Amino acid sequence: MTPRPQRNLSKSNAQFQRALKRLPLGVSSTFRYWGEDRTIYVARGKGGRTWDIDDNCYVDYRLGYGPAILGYADDRVDAAARKGMDVGGVFALSTERELIVADRIAKMVPAAELVRFSNSGTEAVMAALRLARAHTGRESYLLVEGGYHGLFDAAMWQADVEGWQEGGNTDPEVVPYGKGIPPTVRSLVHLTPMNDAQRLEDMFRRHGNDLAAMLIEPIQGNCCSIMANAEYVHLARELCTRYGVMLIIDEVKSGFRVGKGGIQGILGVTPDITTFAKAVANGYPIAIVAGREDVMRSFRYGGASHGGTYTAHSVSLAAADECLRILDETPALETLADYGERLKSGISSILNARGIVHSFSGHPSMFGLFFAPEPPDNYRAWKTSDYSFYDRMAHYLHDLGIICEPDSREPWFMCEAHGTDPTCLADTLRAVETAVDLTLEDMEAEGAKDAAHV
Repeated sequence: MTPRPQRNLSKSNAQFQRALKRLPLGVSSTFRYWGEDRTIYVARGKGGRTWDIDDNCYVDYRLGYGPAILGYADDRVDAAARKGMDVGGVFALSTERELIVADRIAKMVPAAELVRFSNSGTEAVMAALRLARAHTGRESYLLVEGGYHGLFDAAMWQADVEGWQEGGNTDPEVVPYGKGIPPTVRSLVHLTPMNDAQRLEDMFRRHGNDLAAMLIEPIQGNCCSIMANAEYVHLARELCTRYGVMLIIDEVKSGFRVGKGGIQGILGVTPDITTFAKAVANGYPIAIVAGREDVMRSFRYGGASHGGTYTAHSVSLAAADECLRILDETPALETLADYGERLKSGISSILNARGIVHSFSGHPSMFGLFFAPEPPDNYRAWKTSDYSFYDRMAHYLHDLGIICEPDSREPWFMCEAHGTDPTCLADTLRAVETAVDLTLEDMEAEGAKDAAHV
């Protein structure tokens, strides 16, 4: 039997009980709640590692859902941010650095002819959809099943695959993510499966003349990095052009991570509007709406409204200036992608040695792991797959000092510091090997128990 890992969370558990009296679920985001006895509170982070208040050290592949692309507390970016503090913070007025950063973005992403700044991915996508509506004069929009575009009413709709009969003649019901989303919004939203060209053409044939926008994450950052194939994205581009629909490529997670020009550069497609956020400033809060000049100039008095007191904050803007310089001018992206490839190879060796069928999805800088011969290529296929092995393994990985999302929705994110720290890979693979063996032992024990009850 493999020894069971022991992790002391006494301080985190005590903090949870105190926080619960003032904060719903004891946290400031529902997704940070991992259970009453497993929710952790961070003390600090550096490079590719995080320490909790119990002084447990973790190799971190969550990275705040991807922003720490260089690693936590990167000395270069933090030094730039401190200089940004000297500017004075927030003025609700413009500074010269806005143009400097916008020029860098336009250089890296050809589709970013004009740029506006926001504070978060959600804000950026909200503005992008509003911009598309203003430019087209239309209201409805098309989402791809499994895509995640932030926490606002228009984006929080999903295909209800639970109880849906796969292979039948009906689609899953379109339902909100949770309570508090007005049912009246439902009349404006349409959903279509990823990588189904025929269904996409049918959707445009029925609704294309009424659509303001199609929103797509070609790498689904909240659904295991499932990828759209190039043919599907190019078809979406062609259909949007034909019907006068704005193609919005949401690169909040993939932008400046999978390549200097994002996933759109890899696929060779030019959107009308793009959103960026996570990797722009190595964790400082900033987001971007960018796109075609004629579309972006709809941000004007009498056109689409856009603003925000904290947009282009001097600290975040200075951090973005330096982070994008590093991504553009140094081998940082190659370093973290190479690390991702080595990590995948090491995980494969462990699983192959045990005869465990598996596959990966996405990009080496943000990949998903599946225990199936091929990864799913759409949300329905993932939702109806068996991800119990992954969820159990992730539970053990936390106890063994590896942070990944507790379920299989989120990709594993790489940072430059992972690739420059000589211990991250070995520590991770050692933990993965133990977590896999523990999961196998659990499954064998449960199988024996089930057999005993037959």
